[in-house]
Amino acid sequence: IVTAGPTNEYIDPVRFITNKSSGKQGYEIAKSLSKKGFDTTLISGPTNLEINDSINLIKVETAEEMFQATLQSLPVDVAIFSAAVGDYKVKETSQLKIKKQGRLNIELEKNVDILNYISNHNSLRPKLVIGFAAETNNLENYANKKLNEKNCDWIVANDVSNKKIGFESDFNEVSIFYKDNKTDKLKYKPKSEISDELVEKIINHLN
Repeated sequence: IVTAGPTNEYIDPVRFITNKSSGKQGYEIAKSLSKKGFDTTLISGPTNLEINDSINLIKVETAEEMFQATLQSLPVDVAIFSAAVGDYKVKETSQLKIKKQGRLNIELEKNVDILNYISNHNSLRPKLVIGFAAETNNLENYANKKLNEKNCDWIVANDVSNKKIGFESDFNEVSIFYKDNKTDKLKYKPKSEISDELVEKIINHLN
């Protein structure tokens, strides 16, 4: 399984809150897995990207839809959670369009944490669970914190404050943080090549 792209959490039928994400890195990872013979399911939030017919594409919009699609796609050997899932959703979504007013107060509540749920359920847990961390500062500290708190095997982290490897870019540079405290750095290159290198590391790990 690969999750990719943002999620949309609706305020009313025409407005939503979302996270910035193009989905490009997740789509490239799915392609790289499929090229290497993995039976690959890509669970994607809203993007403008296309994917090969060899990959099972499930389109979703909200975090809850992504969560349910993930559960229905298990069991798998490898799960890569690269999607920018909204941490929060609107507590009460209006069924009608909210008319313009002087001030609009929206109450948010925590969304389901897909990575944390899958990684901590022994009966569902894939052999290898990889999370992603898009950070703007303290990349190493936050990535290691996420690795430990969410019980992942690996965290792939990148600095999205760097415009060269930001959300819409076709290039990336990432650090991989492993459970055994080791790290790897995949230096600046096209996202397709980052994906190929990551998949080679996955194959070596499984072997």
